[in-house]
Amino acid sequence: MKTSAFILLLRAWVTSALRRALAAVLLGSFACAVAAQDREQLERRVQSIATLIEASSAARQIETSGVAAARERRDNARLIHREAAAALRGDDLPQAAKLLDQAAREMMDGARLAKPEQITGEKNKRDFEARLDSARALLAAQQRITQEKSAGREAQEAARSIERQIGEAQAAAAQGRYEAARPVLDRAYLTARVSIEAMRRGDTLVRSLNFASAREEYDYEIDRNETHRMLIDVLLADRKDAAGAMPAAMQPFTEKANALRGAAEAQARKGDHAAGIKLLEDSTRELVRAIRSGGIYIPG
Repeated sequence: MKTSAFILLLRAWVTSALRRALAAVLLGSFACAVAAQDREQLERRVQSIATLIEASSAARQIETSGVAAARERRDNARLIHREAAAALRGDDLPQAAKLLDQAAREMMDGARLAKPEQITGEKNKRDFEARLDSARALLAAQQRITQEKSAGREAQEAARSIERQIGEAQAAAAQGRYEAARPVLDRAYLTARVSIEAMRRGDTLVRSLNFASAREEYDYEIDRNETHRMLIDVLLADRKDAAGAMPAAMQPFTEKANALRGAAEAQARKGDHAAGIKLLEDSTRELVRAIRSGGIYIPG
């Protein structure tokens, strides 16, 4: 009996040992597979970052920039990349990954240092010219509608104001002062837009627009109100006083407009869009008065 029990215990121990050994082999195989996969990924990153440093558009940008700081960052990236490759050869995968990240960051920092003013300047020029085309198109439309309707002094003054602002914006842009040119051009664009909308608003055709619902007409009035508010914002960009306050002549109109807009939104939240529409129209009329008091003549 004692021998049989011993044999059974021995068999159980052997079985358990075999299971542990098998588990160890499987875990080891899995770890090797993961390590191999990580190594392959790092090897691919070594190649891709080498391309970034030596043959990419960022590399060409740094080479032709003449910016010493940019070239220094690229040299740093090369050194760090070599250290990363050495760490990978030594099977120090975490260190290799860390160094590769550093090399990529150094290279991209170098690219940002290489002629940043040229890159930004070209984008500013493209953006300005696109906005200029839009402002000119709106000015042409505003002038055509003014003639068609035999509009009065306000529409004609608006046209002259738009032309003057476009000219000012172009003069600033010609000197490379796009930050100064853009607000002036935005003002011209918005002035043309609200002037056109105001003249067309009295047109029988526009008046006869059939909105699908009071909510749809409310949304239309919100957009019209918002356009006038944007024009107020660009007007105030260079007309606030040293304390940041708007011109005194404009303030009562904008305060009343804001109160009416808030009341309109409150009515809309209750589902009374018809009441909201009336309040929005009143709000926009106050914004027109504010714009006029700020020196821009628009119909309304």
